[in-house]
Amino acid sequence: MTETARIYGGSLYDLAAEENLTGEILGQMEQIRTLLRENPEYERLLSEPSIPQMERNGMIEAAFGGQAQRYLVNFMKLMCEKNLLGEYSGCFEAFKSRYYEDHNIAEAVVTSVCPLSEEQQKRLKEKLKKISGKEIILIQKTDPALLAGVRVELDGKLLDGTVKNRISEISDKIHHATV
Repeated sequence: MTETARIYGGSLYDLAAEENLTGEILGQMEQIRTLLRENPEYERLLSEPSIPQMERNGMIEAAFGGQAQRYLVNFMKLMCEKNLLGEYSGCFEAFKSRYYEDHNIAEAVVTSVCPLSEEQQKRLKEKLKKISGKEIILIQKTDPALLAGVRVELDGKLLDGTVKNRISEISDKIHHATV
């Protein structure tokens, strides 16, 4: 995330917090980020300097004016005016980071051979909550190369309970014992 994204996303968060709109705006920002990722030509259109700024603002208003929170619509217009729409995803990440911090939430990226069942997810979330003291949002990934077990990235720490990791640790111990 760039410094620009951190500043703009943080400023939007401060405003949203003052108005008690952080949760609402977070959800809407995520939807807009998805829309921009799925339609990169829309972002290019909004960044086209040959289109007058008033017209680009009108496109933003037509697309989001009736659906998104007014502060977010104006934020999009400001990003467009400053030619910073390419920073939108980083602004979202900065906003989300502040939201998670203020609401004691952590994302845990869980990698396993196959998707976890709902019961496994529930038990893992409970364990991770005990470890971190935070509410946990699980993001699941799969990697058949792990053989079995799970690898969890949480708050910058790696908890690796995979068979692949255990085999690697045993191999290292054997190698160091023979050296």
